Amino acid sequence: MKTKTSRIPGLHNLAPKERLKKVVETAGLNQKVLTHLGNTGNLDAATADSMIENVIGTLNIPLGIATNLVIDGEEILVPMATEESSVVAAVCNAARQCRDTGGFTTATSGSLMIAQVQLVGISNPEYARLQILEHKADIKVICDETDPVLLKHGGGFRDIEVRILEGRTGPMVVTHLVVDTRDAMGANAVNSMAEAVAPKIADWTGGRTYLRILSNLADRRLARARATWSLEAIGGAEVRDGILSAYDFADIDPYRAATHNKGVMNGVSAVVLATGNDTRAVEAGAHAYAARSGQYGSLTRWEVDADGNLTGTIEMPMAVGLIGGATRSHPTARIALDIMGVETADRLARIIAAVGLAQNFAALKALATTGIQKGHMALHAKNIAVMVGATGEEVDKVAKELVSLGTVRMDVAEEILKSLRD
Repeated sequence: MKTKTSRIPGLHNLAPKERLKKVVETAGLNQKVLTHLGNTGNLDAATADSMIENVIGTLNIPLGIATNLVIDGEEILVPMATEESSVVAAVCNAARQCRDTGGFTTATSGSLMIAQVQLVGISNPEYARLQILEHKADIKVICDETDPVLLKHGGGFRDIEVRILEGRTGPMVVTHLVVDTRDAMGANAVNSMAEAVAPKIADWTGGRTYLRILSNLADRRLARARATWSLEAIGGAEVRDGILSAYDFADIDPYRAATHNKGVMNGVSAVVLATGNDTRAVEAGAHAYAARSGQYGSLTRWEVDADGNLTGTIEMPMAVGLIGGATRSHPTARIALDIMGVETADRLARIIAAVGLAQNFAALKALATTGIQKGHMALHAKNIAVMVGATGEEVDKVAKELVSLGTVRMDVAEEILKSLRD
């Protein structure tokens, strides 16, 4: 028997098809696997190979459409890419229940991103801070010359901030380059600017520069959304009060807040992924922002208006773009943007914020009424049915029986399927 190894010299030099064969052979897999991974669906192998390293195939994630959304007075269909059942349905239901009060109203704080340049080896950090601030005009020239295309589109350098931090290895002076990235997410642009500025900062101060990279805590690039749900639409004051109690729990307890915000990100990340944007960057920014007070809390806020209706708001970093990366190269991502009719990164950020708020409302309402499992497991039952081998009409029959029994388990599903076929 051949010993498996992770050492495959030259793998990166092979074409995707040959690379796949090599991996299948090395892992001791069969022809069925080769055929399965060889089918890359609507993303051709050559495009996939240009996006990441050592490509051997693609992983298809279901792409659903959230309906009923009215955002800033406009009817919007929103593509969502996710593997989790009930996420898309939850947004559809939440959006339907606030249509009578105008849907979602959104805004953003702008499109500013921050790059950080870390300076160490300074005995007089306050002095160095002023030296850097005095060169603001020079820094602007360096940054704008680094990305003339961004400058042409109205973006570019906007400001600097210089902070002094006390680390375990001594003081460090951290320069923030504040850059307007317009319709780009901006990581490449601000990273390049930081790289270009760093040697100059070292020269001006006599210190040493190390890290030169963007911050994913994009608190200069916030997306905001708000909506009102009438008592009639949500089922009365008792439901409203249950939602408020659930929110209060999340806002004071990090253990609950982690799951609460995960629910928000169910919606947010699904739209970010569908449009080819960076889910990890958005998620990192969201969770860092939720902890900005020193204690991790809720990304959303829930209140009662003068008429007793439930009002919800969300505010969170939203570093997304329309140009560059997978947003530009992945054909499905481009179609997703076309479905929404999005033409600016600002508009995309607003839509994503509205989806996040809708997702949170749906989760809180479920928790305050039937419990999260009832709706979720009803949809999950279909997954279980497929996993045990149900096909066609059998899927719905097995799922329906699982839900009626209140036991969504594979062993039960197998018994139900067997009885259907006997």
